[in-house]
This record gives sequence, structure tokens and C-alpha cells, in this order.
Amino acid sequence: MDAQSRGRAEEIDPADQWVLNPRTGHYELQLNDSAARDRPKVAAPRRSSSAPAAPTAPSPGVPGQRRGDAPPGGRRGGGRSRKGGGGGGRRKKALLITSGTLALLLVGGAAAAYLYYDHLNGNLSVTDIAGAGTGGFKKDQAINILVIGTDKRSGAGNEGYGDKDSVGHADTTILFHIAKDRSNATALSIPRDLITTIPDCPTKQPDGTTKTVRGAKGVRFNTSLGQEGRDAGCTMRTVKELTGIEVDNFMMVDFNAVKTLSTAVGGVPVCLEKDVDDEDSKLKLTKGEHKLEGEQALAFVRTRHAFGNESDLDRIKTQQQFLGSMMREMKSKETLTSPKKFFSLAEAATKSLTVDQGLGSIDKLTDLATELKDIDLKNITFTTLPVLDNPAEKVRATVVVDQRLADPLLQMIRGDVSLTEVEKKEQAAKEAADADAKAKQDALLQGNRAPAGDVRVAVYNGGGPKGAASTTLGWLQNSKGMSKASNQGNAPSKVDATQLEYAPNQADQARALADALGLPATALKMGTTDAAAKTPMKLTLGPDFQKPGTPLAPPVPQELPKDVQQAQADKAVCAK
Repeated sequence: MDAQSRGRAEEIDPADQWVLNPRTGHYELQLNDSAARDRPKVAAPRRSSSAPAAPTAPSPGVPGQRRGDAPPGGRRGGGRSRKGGGGGGRRKKALLITSGTLALLLVGGAAAAYLYYDHLNGNLSVTDIAGAGTGGFKKDQAINILVIGTDKRSGAGNEGYGDKDSVGHADTTILFHIAKDRSNATALSIPRDLITTIPDCPTKQPDGTTKTVRGAKGVRFNTSLGQEGRDAGCTMRTVKELTGIEVDNFMMVDFNAVKTLSTAVGGVPVCLEKDVDDEDSKLKLTKGEHKLEGEQALAFVRTRHAFGNESDLDRIKTQQQFLGSMMREMKSKETLTSPKKFFSLAEAATKSLTVDQGLGSIDKLTDLATELKDIDLKNITFTTLPVLDNPAEKVRATVVVDQRLADPLLQMIRGDVSLTEVEKKEQAAKEAADADAKAKQDALLQGNRAPAGDVRVAVYNGGGPKGAASTTLGWLQNSKGMSKASNQGNAPSKVDATQLEYAPNQADQARALADALGLPATALKMGTTDAAAKTPMKLTLGPDFQKPGTPLAPPVPQELPKDVQQAQADKAVCAK
């Protein structure tokens, strides 16, 4: 980085200027000039005429406009001007990224560092996804982040990778589900050759207008990105269509990310059970343990012919092993105590990222990091959407969803059920609390039922099929005689499952409605105070609702079928 010191320039590595203060436990910026020596130490970088000027050049490997670009000396978003001393200076915000901040930036992992706030904002590339997803993650809810690895050939040194003239595909796609209580996370890989349906996708154009790219049926999943002008918002919509899980935000990286991040962390340890010499990926390694970075690391995650049955499914397993190892490396003592690695990782991570507007600043990424920082690696599970060879093909090239195994897996993710064993004591306490809660819920269905004509209920659609509220209203009035029901349209916010909210003095009405719709006890939510006369109950239809008269979706399974592939992030596995 360039630094100016009262008219003279010198090359300064910012990582070398940060020193750990044992009294405070914080890294502090120490400059060599006399002005810096006279200035008291601070726990946040202050860049004036003697501090390093953050470069604003965007990474050549990431498409899209960069945030915060400005000419040298100019202002960028987040900066505040300050007069004094030997000329104009600016106070620059600093950011402490805690041990969870880089976890999602790097597709898992952990690190902590002081970073130049505005400079890192400038590194990020932001895509307007035209309303795809929920609008952003929320602190009190489960989080779903879609991480996309594209095979676009942008960036120096990538000329030999991917299709020569391709705009890129969704080559590697992982849906990260972070539990509502932040105790665990699930990383669901989606095979690129999966045959699926891509819905219509509104996409923002360079002139600010919105164009709808028509959907397609019976096509490969990886064509949900790049092809026919589709952006990452189209991939988000495709994932929802495929899994029933709505995505909050996305992060996208290309070939450069693997090379730069693996180098920044000092190499990623891998283990091989056999010698490998793959001409296609250029991966050549001997049996045993290796530490890979740069081109070797990229070759490792790209190879299709080195391991297993040489399919994309086995490549997914290899990538999961690599990502788990990267997480462990970044959480190691050697990384957490190295300011130089912190700077390198932060620089590489932000330059590699394209994100949606909901994650388009370091502030927002830090908020996400706060939600992730305490998840133990042993409670992060990698798994793959179960698939079968496409029965319509004689030559095996694509796959289709194996519903027998995929349905329970997706139900568990939608139901926020951990795929790993959280702490035994916590699990035992949770099971005891669940049993007590179930007994109390079951008791709600015991008692009198109100006549159908006395049932007052306002029906909302909070995630059910389109038009579900209207259909349910007609069914209740015409088939069940509940003439005092009303349709309120879409709910203010979506729910995870159908629920009926009512007051204690409406319990007899609630039981009658539960009988009519086949609602389980868990769907009943009784308040604490009585309702005024003629106040309706509130029925919110969720994603488990199919149509009136049809039972809700079955209870969420608590264990995966044995045939579902899974691996924990804390365990090293040798590729074979």
C-alpha cells in the first residue's frame, strides 16, 4: 500500500504496523514518523497524512461495480473529513472482525483483525437482486445464506480454466443454514448437473430498469446463473423452487477466491490416500499429507478425475473436505495470533466477494459475523442434496432429486433441526423442555368445541400456496358452516409453520377450527389475556399447508436416513 508522510512517500506494509498490546489484548497501529510517536495509541486505525492510504482498485477477478471507489485523496462512503496539523486528514473507521466474521466470507472459518473500514467496503462488489430472497437475514430467526462458486474465467492467470467464452455458471453452490439458536449450521451442497426448474427471474439492468428472464424446465441447475442474463438472484429463486427454503442473502466467488484465500491463510492441509496425477485439473500430488495454496489449491477443488468414481458428486465431497480444513486452519492459534494473516485474509476475502445489497457493506457483514462467531466447528455439518442418475438418459450425464432421501433432509433444514449432536447437556435439557411443552400443547385440545356458526377467524397467508387464504375462507364458509371467517390476504411476515393464535376465552372456537382443519396441538398458540367480543382469532397458513381438508405436512424428522451423505467440519478426512 502507498503511504504519504508530510510530503515524502514510503512503502509500508500495514500488517507490520499492528502490535499486540498485552495490557489490553488489542492490536494497536504504530507508525514510524515522529508525529505518530507523539500521538497516543488507539485501538482503531486513524488515517491522516502519515497513515497508509487504502487502495481503491477493484479486484480483476470479481465482476460488477465496486463500492467506495474514489480518486486518490477523494472521499468515499463512510469517511469523515478532518482539518488540522500539516494538511487535511480523515478519520477512518476501523473494524474488529471477530472469530466468526470470515466464516461466511470464506465459506466457513474464523479470524479476527483490525481492518480499514472504507477500503474493505471498496473491495466488495454488490448486485441488486431485484427482490429475490427475504430482503436480508434477521437476528432472531434462522439464517439461510447461498454461497455460489462461479466458473467464470475472469482474472489474470485463469485463461486455462472453464469454458473460453462462458459468462459463468453456478459451478459450486452451497446453502448455509444457520440455526435460530446459533448452536449449529448445515451446509447443503447442490449438484451443478441436477435437472431442475428455473423460475422466471426479474433482473436489474445497467440502466436501472428491470428485465424478466424467462424460466426453463428440465435444465441443469448450474444454468441458473449467467446464462441468458441470469444473475445470482435467479439462483436464489431456483434454490427456493427446488428446496422450499427461501434464501436471505447470497455470496459469490470465482476461481481467484480459492487461490488467494488459500494463500492468505498460509496453505490448507489436505490428506490423500493415493497418488494423484490429473491432466485436466493439473493436480499432481503424492499419497499422504500436503498443504495447498494458490494454483494447487484450485486444482484440488476442481479435479473430477482424481477421487471416487470421477463424478461431480465425488468432487463435491472433496470440496467439502477442503472447506472444512480451511475452517480449521483459520481457527488455529497460528492464524488467530497473526496480524499479517488477518490483513491478508480480509483483503483476499473482500476482493473475492460479490454480494447482494443486504450484505453490501462491512457493517452488514460484521452483523452477520456476530451471529456466527460462537458456532463450534463440530456442530457444522456438510451434506449434499440426495440425487439419482437421470433415468431419462442412456449415457449418464445428469442427475435428479432422490425424493426418498431428500424430503426428510430438507424437512429437517426447514424445521431448523441440527444434523449434528450439540452438547449433550444442552440436548438433554432441550428434549426435556420439548416433552414438557408437548404435554402442555396436547392439553389445549382437551375441552369443549364451539358451534361452527360461532367461530370467528381471520385467515392470513404466511407462506402457504398462492391464494391459500381465499381458498380456505371459501372452504370454511361453504363446507364447514363457519360463516364468520374472513380473508385478510398475505400476512405481515411469513411463518415457519401454520399457526392459530387465540385468546383463552376463545379456546372452544380454536378447538372447533383445529378439528375442521386437522391442526395439530403444536399449531395452537394461546395468548394470556381474554379477547373482546367479536374479536376474531388469527389463522396464519404456513409452508406446511397444502389445501383445506388435507392434513398438514408430517412432523419434521429428528434423524437423517443413514444413506444421506454428511461430514462434520471439525474432522479431517483423507480424499480417496
